[in-house]
Amino acid sequence: MKREIAERKGRRGEVFAAWWLRLKGWRIVGRRVKTPRGEIDLIARRFGTVAFVEVKWRAGEAALATAIDGYRLRRVAAGAEAVAHRYSSPGENIRIDVVLLAPRRWPRHIVNAWQP
Repeated sequence: MKREIAERKGRRGEVFAAWWLRLKGWRIVGRRVKTPRGEIDLIARRFGTVAFVEVKWRAGEAALATAIDGYRLRRVAAGAEAVAHRYSSPGENIRIDVVLLAPRRWPRHIVNAWQP
């Protein structure tokens, strides 16, 4: 039961993050993209940049500090590598971003969160 509730909150968080990114000028070109290497929550494009976005929703701001780690970023990066050819063109910038969400807090957008 707890897993189902967390899944619903995560999906709502992804919808909220997508709208927030749109307000910042991004176009959402993929949602919950499954790859053999992992799932990518959102894929967004703006001005020659394609961002593979990991969205994390937590109940409180303190929990956001540990919401993202190297393992999760490596999983997103591996997934992005598997599908980048479908979403980007030669010469475009590709990056891994993170959007952290908590109730009654502004979203925190970490740009280029993964740099191997």
